[in-house]
Amino acid sequence: MSTNNMIKQVQLIWLFVLLLLLGGGVAAETLSKQNVYQPFGANIFKGNSASKRSDGLDQNYRLAAGDKVALHIWGVVDAVQTDSVVVVDASGKIFIPKVGAVKVGGVRAADLQGVVKRKLRERYKEGVDVYVNILTATPVSVFVTGGVLRPGQYAGLQSDSVLSFLQQAGGIDPLRGSYRNIRVMRYNRPVATVDLYAFLLWGKLPRLQFRDGDTILVGPQGGTVNVEGEVRGRFSFEFGGKSTRGIEVVKYARPYKKASNVRISGTRNGKPWSNYLPINTFKNIRIMDGDSLRFVTDAPLNTMAVTIEGSYLGNSYYSIKKGTRLKELLDYISVDPNEADIGNIYLKRKSVALRQKKNLEKSIFRLERAVLTTPASSDGEALIRSKEAELVLQFVKHAKEVEVDGRVVVSDHGRVSNVRLEEGDVIVIPKKSDVVIVSGEVQIPQSMVYASNANIYDYVQRSGGFTERAEKKRIIIVKPNGQVLMGAHIKVSPGDEIMVFPKIDEKIMQYNKDMMAIIFQIATAAKAVGIF
Repeated sequence: MSTNNMIKQVQLIWLFVLLLLLGGGVAAETLSKQNVYQPFGANIFKGNSASKRSDGLDQNYRLAAGDKVALHIWGVVDAVQTDSVVVVDASGKIFIPKVGAVKVGGVRAADLQGVVKRKLRERYKEGVDVYVNILTATPVSVFVTGGVLRPGQYAGLQSDSVLSFLQQAGGIDPLRGSYRNIRVMRYNRPVATVDLYAFLLWGKLPRLQFRDGDTILVGPQGGTVNVEGEVRGRFSFEFGGKSTRGIEVVKYARPYKKASNVRISGTRNGKPWSNYLPINTFKNIRIMDGDSLRFVTDAPLNTMAVTIEGSYLGNSYYSIKKGTRLKELLDYISVDPNEADIGNIYLKRKSVALRQKKNLEKSIFRLERAVLTTPASSDGEALIRSKEAELVLQFVKHAKEVEVDGRVVVSDHGRVSNVRLEEGDVIVIPKKSDVVIVSGEVQIPQSMVYASNANIYDYVQRSGGFTERAEKKRIIIVKPNGQVLMGAHIKVSPGDEIMVFPKIDEKIMQYNKDMMAIIFQIATAAKAVGIF
């Protein structure tokens, strides 16, 4: 048995899995962008807080070493007559002939003229006047790190705000960074803390004088809740810790007066959970990290939430009675018959997704156990087993990253099953497609226009034919509704995806069975097929 051949076989499987993951990644990414909640306060970094001032320095700016100051002194004959530019030295002083050193370091720009004038009065009681102007301020270099989009070192002025430096760093990372936990560090010690919610809601922002080498550290994102419905904006709100009281969410989300109830959905003890409460009751309960809240007006208490995705017209959210069936709701959903593929409707269900994930994890566990417990009868075989295990465990690592969507096939040949809907169901109405996708072990994986007289082999031939490693009998068809069929003589329809599996030499790869089972679960996303 050749070690190189074995490695090539495992790499082939690994690449095929990556192809499947990437193949479904575009749609998943597009969907996630459509459904993402913008963090509350994200638009603050779309302003001009980092723009350069053209109207002079901030009057609260405090002088520091290196600043340039213009001095214009005039008056009695024996007094100093000067029109010069002086630089603040390392000790924070400027020198005026016949007057001496004047301490200006740390002095506000608005107070500078008064400080210099008082120094002149110590020598000249009258007859001398002065005009002082700060020409240039010494820039400071500040590090910005933590949960920002572009960590790094940025230049600014001492009097610049925290917002100015954060904007230069691209703003807060919406997935990792905290809007509530920002610290300014100096010599590894915090000198100020910033809560951007205080600025957004009440205009409170700490004023501090930055020094060269300071660090702005954006902490990790705290617990968040997604809020929508009868509120002033569809946002993700952050709070500290793993939970908060409902009244805190009300304070930030500011629901309209007409909102009377709140629908809460999330996870409790590892299981999907939902509740429906009047706002006054909601204010006193604990809200957990990851919960989704929808503020509604006078909705019945015996309702559940269902979302619509895909090709539809009108509302994307429906509050329906418990026990409602799919066809009953479809009667109220408007679609464009020229665009919507009604015959391939499917559901995405949280409870199914949890079961799919558990099944996949069980398959992965069996494979890991087989890899780590396989005995070797010789040193040569032990070396082969070691190489084999290393590659298989890499495969396992990627398999664990697969996210299943809980897809439930509820349509077949244009007929829709009248299933009972559950809380949190997502009804997906695919868009009609005239394209057939060919992927896997073909020479040129591609998408092509559907042809009514073409079969599977015709599409494979148009893709350059099978590769040398193709398993010609292991071909699957993934329908637009998520249904998965295996065989070489299945009729191809518009919107189908043809996947050609690789051929695995069972003599070389003893884990072939377990790995192919996992690949099939990934390729099919462990679809649950409805009974018609």
